[in-house]
Amino acid sequence: MSTAARAQDMPLSQVLLDGAGWQLVSEGHKFTEGPAPDAHGNVFFVDVPESKIFRIDAETAKVTIFVEGSGKASGLMFGPEGRLYACQSETKQVVWYDTDGKEHVLAQEIPVNDLVVDRQGGVYVTDMGGKQVWYVSPQGEKRVVASGFTPNGLILWPDGGTLVVADWDEPNLRTFRVEGDGSLKFGDKYYGPLQIPSGQSKPGSDGLTFDDNGRLYVCTHAGLQMFDPTGRLGGAIAKPQNKFLSNVAFGGKNFDTLYVTCSDKVYSRKTKVRGTPYILPTPKAESGK
Repeated sequence: MSTAARAQDMPLSQVLLDGAGWQLVSEGHKFTEGPAPDAHGNVFFVDVPESKIFRIDAETAKVTIFVEGSGKASGLMFGPEGRLYACQSETKQVVWYDTDGKEHVLAQEIPVNDLVVDRQGGVYVTDMGGKQVWYVSPQGEKRVVASGFTPNGLILWPDGGTLVVADWDEPNLRTFRVEGDGSLKFGDKYYGPLQIPSGQSKPGSDGLTFDDNGRLYVCTHAGLQMFDPTGRLGGAIAKPQNKFLSNVAFGGKNFDTLYVTCSDKVYSRKTKVRGTPYILPTPKAESGK
């Protein structure tokens, strides 16, 4: 079946479980951001003003501190070799942490907001104030690869060939073709239009994630909006509380749980779908099958 044909049958009813709403995972924070699952489904997130990174256990949902003094990190994402990458808004650095929480600097003097990591360990970083997107190579070389709009959250298609960037001001998400050297081309307005609630003039598009069927989820003022693979809006999941919804990721033991950071709290909800991180290795087929 073609992608277009499959997309005709992707309503929210295929994603949401009856009777399974948002569940509180963690509270008492100042501003949460950057949910990022590791290979085991443990989800890491930040409290930006408190300069801390937390870990949610995939089995028990217990929340513990992973890093203190994170340089007011905002965006998080796991990359190759199990490294946890972070963009530090206070120090203007892109760093990565090993499994013990030790910090390693990849790039300095770069305005940062959010990031996504490619399979080679290169990092795309949004700079909202400068209205541009940076690329940091695995060796730490940095350069601007897109500009002229207000980029916020971003994510790569599972195949790594297309970068999706949320535009804070415009009711569409931009897609760029990723070149071999990390450069970007085109910047088409593919996903949209986004819903904008009454009383708001902008969509407030922020963090994004994909499920394994190609649906894209984006945090906005109107809730967690979902698009099918053709870029058509399939619906919006209500926010867990009437506060700013910053970011989203699939995690948990089976990667079938949506985690969202919503102002001072973190919430989760079970779904009918999975969202396996694209950085995970593809399982090898068993012999004879």
